[in-house]
Amino acid sequence: MPSPVSASRHDESAYDRRRLSQWLSGEARADGVTRRRLLTLLGATAAGAALPPPYLAHATDPTIVKPLPPEWFIRRDTNAETRWEALRGTGHHTPNELFFVRNHTATPVLEAADWRLRLWGSGLHGAPREDRPVEFGYDDLRALPAVTRTAFVECAGNGRSYFTTQQGEKVTGTPWTLGAIGVARWRGVRLADVLRKAGLSSYAMDVQPRGLDAEFFSGGENLGRVRRPLPLAKALDDVLLAYEMNGEPLPYDHGYPVRVLVPWWVGIASIKWVGDIEVSTQPLYSPWNTIFYRLFGPAYPEEGSAPLSRQVVRSAFELASGARFTVEKGQVLHGRSWSGAGAIARVDVSTDGGASWRPARLHDRPRAGTWTRWSLTWKPDTVGDTHLLARATDTAGHAQPDTAVANTQGFLFDAVVRHPVTVI
Repeated sequence: MPSPVSASRHDESAYDRRRLSQWLSGEARADGVTRRRLLTLLGATAAGAALPPPYLAHATDPTIVKPLPPEWFIRRDTNAETRWEALRGTGHHTPNELFFVRNHTATPVLEAADWRLRLWGSGLHGAPREDRPVEFGYDDLRALPAVTRTAFVECAGNGRSYFTTQQGEKVTGTPWTLGAIGVARWRGVRLADVLRKAGLSSYAMDVQPRGLDAEFFSGGENLGRVRRPLPLAKALDDVLLAYEMNGEPLPYDHGYPVRVLVPWWVGIASIKWVGDIEVSTQPLYSPWNTIFYRLFGPAYPEEGSAPLSRQVVRSAFELASGARFTVEKGQVLHGRSWSGAGAIARVDVSTDGGASWRPARLHDRPRAGTWTRWSLTWKPDTVGDTHLLARATDTAGHAQPDTAVANTQGFLFDAVVRHPVTVI
């Protein structure tokens, strides 16, 4: 019998379509919530209804550990968005103290000495059970060959607010502008090495990491701890179990002691505070790729799109919204562009609301999986309000459109953002 792992598994879109079909037909398993309940929640989501807010088991506790000075962050409930003007001059990597925070509940404060990574499931030799897993301690991971990778982590809802402010469309979810992204130099071990050391079976299909943060409640339903499956080919390709961020141990808010890093993909795949990984010969699903991270709306099937995987192309100015400039005074505008499909090949900038465009100067060698910094000189010659626009094109040929395709949860906004400024 041939192994189910094949070259076609590297086609992420085909994988996602297949998993969606398997879930809808009842072949895939979704732990922590009944299929009937998933269908009820899914129906509400597809209809565009806002899901109830999560219930925090310790609502009086701080949900984020690190300081959040208002000149650096916009606080958004359990989350913190980085202000783009705070990134000016910080270099290619986002400093840890400036990195955005996306939490479903609250940051857990864990100790490395007590931490264990538990691997279990039918996709491992001997099929270890959840209550009798293969275990790795923190020192065990650090003893394995280390890998360092520069990569962005970005929330799938980054830019969500522009569906409303630019396109007049009502969406649900955290109203991010463009600050739900950060780039870091991550160090850790290949997930592939850990899976093989745990006894990976040739018939494994899905790999599902699960976090150690609190259980997540929605609509009175306990959906369990945050978890999301990966296709085996992705898990064996470039996924890391990271324990360092920019040369330091992971901060608590960013996954200490160990997190998953899934390059290119939406941030929900990069599970923080990873505690266990199920390896299965059976298709897996969780609420985080059935209810929450698919596209619903008029442009999509009634049951929604395939689960989200790769990120889209975006651009942002290192500039506050509503910034003021002096007429006839030379300026240098700075920004960054990135994509989940390839490196940035070109950035064009308009300083007159889109009437004309000029190519920006790229300051980084184009590299996949991270952003490219750019700049453009500008000498405003007219007093009044205007918009700055930046349009990036990646090496796969994707360019930012004028309008993003609407979806009810406001994911993957990729249109050119109109950045308001005033010339005085």
